[in-house]
Amino acid sequence: MQQSIDSSTWYDRIWAAFIFFTRLPFWRLHQPHKDAYKTVVEHWPLTGWLTGGSMAAVLYFGTWVFPYEITIVLAIVTRLLLTGALHEDGLADFFDGFGGGGSDRQRILDIMKDSHIGTYGVLSLVIYFLLLFSILHSMTPLGAALLMAVADPYAKMVTAQLIQMMPYARTEETAKNRTVYRKFDIKAGISLAIQGLMPIAIYIYIMYAHVNWQLLIFVPAIALYFLYMLIWKRLRGYTGDCCGAVYLMVELTTLLVALIAVQ
Repeated sequence: MQQSIDSSTWYDRIWAAFIFFTRLPFWRLHQPHKDAYKTVVEHWPLTGWLTGGSMAAVLYFGTWVFPYEITIVLAIVTRLLLTGALHEDGLADFFDGFGGGGSDRQRILDIMKDSHIGTYGVLSLVIYFLLLFSILHSMTPLGAALLMAVADPYAKMVTAQLIQMMPYARTEETAKNRTVYRKFDIKAGISLAIQGLMPIAIYIYIMYAHVNWQLLIFVPAIALYFLYMLIWKRLRGYTGDCCGAVYLMVELTTLLVALIAVQ
């Protein structure tokens, strides 16, 4: 199996990531080998260039036509359409499982796999979208656009470390998408870092005199650590829902910190 993954081309792996993490019909243009989907996390931040960049474009150019409040809603809807609410579904399942499953590992996993949404899931989505809207509304359209363009891929790069820090909590047969992500090697790790750090590094370079880059870089990583400790204590492993939920919470942390770090 490892040999078939290694024999897949970088083109296959990138294409698989965009097919997996977006709802755009990339599959019509190319069908990568199924084993390439085990590497999609290695190119997760790259898909953030598309989703974060699309939100940024709507946030900035949308104000030329609509009031800023409507533009923010349209920007959020744009990413939901691009991703099929993949990560938001993970957020709801995560809070349903961890909120309703108590300390029973198997019950948490069963609840997270259930397609129905519960009270904790609904509340998590309401609070998340209220916070996201409020944070973006407190910024200028240009400032919000720039930060969304960098926070999306950066949060995905940070969250990708989960698969290095712990094993998968289920088996491949019981996984929702029948895929278990492989742990990435040094070469893939460097590529992942470039994808996630390049946008935020450019942003910090441009805004150097107006941004506390230490806060912007390290606080989201600290948030990841505490979420990792919670997941490890309850599940002793990650799931796809965990990855989606942690990504949104790390991204939200990045945006919240930006309110303090950017002056």
